[in-house]
Amino acid sequence: MNELEKTVPAEELVNPTPSETCAVETSPAEDISEAADRMENESAEETPVNYHNMGKAELNEAMRSILAENRMDAHREVTAIKQAFFNIRSRESMEEVNAFVEAGNDPRDFSSVPDAEESEFKTMYAEFKEKRAAYLAAEEARRQENLNKKQAILDRIREIAEDIDNVNVKFSEFQQLQQDFKAVKDIPATAETEIWKNFQTVVEQYYDHLKMNKELRDLDFKKNLEAKKALVEEARRLEAQSDPVAAFRSLQSLHDEWRNIGPVAKELRESLWEEFKEASTVINRRHQEYFEQRKASELANEEAKTRLCDEIEAIDLATLNSFNAWTAATEKVIELQKKWKEYGFASKKANTALYARFRKACDDFFAGKTEYFQKTKDEFNANLEKKTALCEKAEALKDSGDIRKAANEVVKLQAEWKKIGSVPRKQSDAIWQRFQTACNYFFDERKKLNSAKRDEENANLEAKCAVIAKLKELPLDGDRREVIGQVKELQWEWQKIGFVPFKLKDKVYAEYREVCDALYGAYEARENKARMSNFRERVSELKDGGHKLDRERDKLLRAYESRKAELKTIENNMGFFNVKSSAGNSMVKEMENKIKRLKEDMAQIEQKIAILDAEA
Repeated sequence: MNELEKTVPAEELVNPTPSETCAVETSPAEDISEAADRMENESAEETPVNYHNMGKAELNEAMRSILAENRMDAHREVTAIKQAFFNIRSRESMEEVNAFVEAGNDPRDFSSVPDAEESEFKTMYAEFKEKRAAYLAAEEARRQENLNKKQAILDRIREIAEDIDNVNVKFSEFQQLQQDFKAVKDIPATAETEIWKNFQTVVEQYYDHLKMNKELRDLDFKKNLEAKKALVEEARRLEAQSDPVAAFRSLQSLHDEWRNIGPVAKELRESLWEEFKEASTVINRRHQEYFEQRKASELANEEAKTRLCDEIEAIDLATLNSFNAWTAATEKVIELQKKWKEYGFASKKANTALYARFRKACDDFFAGKTEYFQKTKDEFNANLEKKTALCEKAEALKDSGDIRKAANEVVKLQAEWKKIGSVPRKQSDAIWQRFQTACNYFFDERKKLNSAKRDEENANLEAKCAVIAKLKELPLDGDRREVIGQVKELQWEWQKIGFVPFKLKDKVYAEYREVCDALYGAYEARENKARMSNFRERVSELKDGGHKLDRERDKLLRAYESRKAELKTIENNMGFFNVKSSAGNSMVKEMENKIKRLKEDMAQIEQKIAILDAEA
């Protein structure tokens, strides 16, 4: 119980005690003009209309409507309209820059195109601010005038209260003065608490002096009880309202009404206030949860946008060294920009910095892309000049009298052509057609000259097939010296025969090699078997020769390791040959044969070592 309740009967209080006021309330010491300015800039509470779904023309129309209706109290709506309008302009600006850069321009050369709708909006916004300033000044003057009226009424009530002799006679006037006092609204916030306390004091003083009868008090209490119960029901109905911000504002109005209603019977006062406070707590909690959820959403948006910044900044421009790489990276950046637009606002503190960071990362990427494309364009133009020069050289060779020599020169020109990079796409087909036409002229002429050569190659093919047939007729179990001698004669005959048709070259050579390998393999196997038999006899002779077997084994091990090292070297070198060329294929086959021989030697050495180990 406060000091007033200790000195004045509770049933005689006209207004509620300070404990009955709203839990969430603007400080009375706050200056009205400063509060208006603050509310104009803050975005904590949303307007009922979602202006972010409107276009610029609709936003301008909404602004125009507010000015036409002279709604100077619509500062929150104007703030929301302004934010929505400049969000659109910001997105348009980013899209203009992206399109400018995508067109191959330097982003530093970009200049924004004047926007007529933006100019109109700024003009209307400036007009609103000017009118609102005048409106706020008028409102302040009106509130001060209302304060003067309340003070005059209060002075008159104090005169009546202090006139103890006539207090009963002036009860009707006292009642009217209370109504007049309550009817005057909107005074400066800095004076609200003090004037209310003074009003309570003089009213309590009057009732102390009046000592009116209990019947009149009970009637007043009953009227106040009905009014406050109605406010409790209204507060409870606010729980069903979907908009927590609107519900909170309505609750503040109910608390203002509660303060202006007089007291109720003492035994009902606390329970009634608890009911009202309980209903108010639900609304206040929903209001608080709403802003906590919005804060969490803004934090999530901040984290998501930070990840987008990290992702676009992680793109290494130095690794983008082809059109496909830049195209893929561009698609990724555009996708990140789309995601950016999908996320809502981050916290007011971080949103601007994040946008600046993301915008810079995008600008840096597209600046790098522009630089790369310009550099590549210059390279393409240089390549076009080189290929044009090759075309001119090929065309000049038509005057040469030696077609074969000229064709060989053309082959060299073709090799140079392959080393030159790409040219601009518009000239690519034309320059290639020109070069191909020039080259084909020589190849067609050479083709005519090669007709006789093909006849010669077919004759060589028949001769080589005859050699193969003779090799196949040789026995695999005859006299080695005689048979191998015949093989070598036929091989010499093979070497003297010229080229065969290119398409059959590998096939006929493979057949020839297969027959030779079979003959050499058969007689080599017989010879190896004989050598092994001789080696066993030699081992038997060395058996009683002290350390001769050990020395022989060491000799064989050194020979084995030598061939093993040679085998490893050859296998490593195999990876350096270009098997796509004819020379490369020939070298590879030679290396493969050498590997085969080395492995066979190593197998024989292993057998000999095994024989030595068995006799040791």
